[in-house]
Amino acid sequence: MTINIHARGIELSPAIKQYTEEKMRSVEKYLDSIRHMDVEVGRAAGHSQKGDVFECKAVVQIGGEVMKIERDADDLYKAIDKVRDHLRVELSDWKKRQDERGRKEL
Repeated sequence: MTINIHARGIELSPAIKQYTEEKMRSVEKYLDSIRHMDVEVGRAAGHSQKGDVFECKAVVQIGGEVMKIERDADDLYKAIDKVRDHLRVELSDWKKRQDERGRKEL
């Protein structure tokens, strides 16, 4: 799986890049057919009155389908964790649906 990480409104430090890669690679164990993932991390636009709000967006290519997950939090690392957690659930559900379709065809 290839992972492209982009930063918006922040500097992409080696620590943020490494943390993001580790968390996003951890979802491979739920579905090994992930080909590509684009991840964007940074400050959320339009939240200036609430203080800093960080967001993480992941766009995942699975076969011919695309899955997009977006989450925000008051801490960048929390936003990354939220995306990973939600992505894990979505991938498990997707895999379950694919297995059910395969059984129906038999």
